Amino acid sequence: MSSDRIKDQDGKDKTATTNQAIKSSKASQIAIWLLLGGAIVIAALVFASWFFGGERIPDYVGYPLEGEQKEAVIEQNSPLTDYVYLTANADFPRSKPISKITIHHMAGNSGLRSVGDRFARRDVQASANYGIDSEGNVALFVEEANRAWTSKNRDNDEESITIEVANDEVGGNWHISDEAFDKLVELCVDICERNGIEEINYTGDTTGNLTYHGMFDKSTACPGPYMKSRMDDLANAINAELKRG
Repeated sequence: MSSDRIKDQDGKDKTATTNQAIKSSKASQIAIWLLLGGAIVIAALVFASWFFGGERIPDYVGYPLEGEQKEAVIEQNSPLTDYVYLTANADFPRSKPISKITIHHMAGNSGLRSVGDRFARRDVQASANYGIDSEGNVALFVEEANRAWTSKNRDNDEESITIEVANDEVGGNWHISDEAFDKLVELCVDICERNGIEEINYTGDTTGNLTYHGMFDKSTACPGPYMKSRMDDLANAINAELKRG
């Protein structure tokens, strides 16, 4: 006679053992699929947050803008802008209101196109909101609504408009031309007026709302001796224009 169940030498029910093994295997497979499903859902949510939320990079970055596209971007930023070459090296958008201005120098007499080309490289991982060349021309590299990667200090860059200024002297005092300095004053006044900054307070440290790169990164001499010596002059000139209204 045959039996519905098979017993081993110790009298244990092999059929029951096999069924338990099958159930255990199925449970493991279900757990794995649940984990995979959860991971897919999380990935989809992250992608949706990026795509529809704040981290979507515009499709007009990475090359110089011209014509109507350029004018449309300028309308949302400083009207003093002459040149627009936006970079993806930024956070879209910034997470805090604009309340400060941070000055940098280019460490060279760079043209605006060459600065834009450099910022366009993703491996550089750097940018600035604006740049000013030695002739006083203004470039926009990161729109004001977005955080530029400039000062090696996230908190500062979240609140600041960062400006790179060309040097007409390489090395030494890293001098800045009168044309560049005058345009810097004009640009800062415009930034203040459009963003509700009523007065510039230069304190010589990070507590003021006018700062420079070296305050946040001790490894750099930026913006150089000349610009550092003119920070009080810059603040006074900006405030004089703001008071004129």
